[in-house]
Amino acid sequence: MSKKVVKFEYEKETKNSVRYKEVPDEGTAPIVGSLYVQKWFAGNSKSLEITINKND
Repeated sequence: MSKKVVKFEYEKETKNSVRYKEVPDEGTAPIVGSLYVQKWFAGNSKSLEITINKND
């Protein structure tokens, strides 16, 4: 199993959610791209980190 922490920065608000864009490691392509998180959870967060576990 491999594990990857993906970082996101605030991009914009929509009606019910907040859109975050991925900040890829230098020299690598994005893994997820954009991420939509519901406003009730995102609150005023300007950045998020998500851990992805890949089962081989």
